[in-house]
Amino acid sequence: MTRILKAKYKIDRKLRCNLWGRPKSPFNRRDYPPGLNGQNKRKKPSDFGVQLMAKQKLKGHYGYMTEKQFRNTFYKAAKLKGNTSENLIELLERRLDATVYRMKFVTTIFAARQFVSHGHILVNGKKVTIPSYSLKDGDIIEVNKKSKEIPIVLEAISSTERDTPEYLSVDYDKMKGTFLKGPKPDEVPYPVIMEPNLVIEYYSR
Repeated sequence: MTRILKAKYKIDRKLRCNLWGRPKSPFNRRDYPPGLNGQNKRKKPSDFGVQLMAKQKLKGHYGYMTEKQFRNTFYKAAKLKGNTSENLIELLERRLDATVYRMKFVTTIFAARQFVSHGHILVNGKKVTIPSYSLKDGDIIEVNKKSKEIPIVLEAISSTERDTPEYLSVDYDKMKGTFLKGPKPDEVPYPVIMEPNLVIEYYSR
C-alpha cells in the first residue's frame, strides 16, 4: 500500500489523463508519462494496449483496488442479467468507499478507503469498516457522530470541486446520505471518458 501511496501522483501521467479531475494533478502540467523518456512514448498502442489502458483507467479511478478485486468484480458483473458494462459500473459504484467519495465526505477516493477502514462511517446505523462493502438501494450512509468535526470532512463538504450525483441523496448538515439506486454509466460523474466496453473485451480475450 505504501508503494501505491507514493506512486498515485504518477498515475495521471502514466495513464495520460486527469483521472480524478483534480486541479493539482501533475498531468495538468506535464501531459506525458513519467521517466526520462516519457516524452518519447508516443507510439500508437495496439488493440490490446488500448484495452489495457481502459482497464487501468477504470480500476485506477477506484483507488486501492487490486487486480484480483477488480477482476472478481468483472466476473460478478458478467454473471448478472443485462449489459455487462453497465453491471460492472454499478457494482463499482455500490462500493462503500466509492459512495463515501461521491457523497463528498472526503476529498479523494484514497481517503475514502482509509476513512471507512478507521470506523468513521455507519451504514443503516451500524459501523462498517469494509471499503468494498456493497450497498443496496435505500441504504443510509452517515458519518460517525464523533467524526463529524474532523477537519478533512469539513474541508470536503465545503468544497465546490465536485458535485454529488443524482443517484445519491445527501444532507450535509447531518452528514448523512442515501444510496438511492444503482447508476447507469452516463450518470456517474467520471472526469475522464471511461470505456467499460473495452474492459469487457480485455477480460474476454
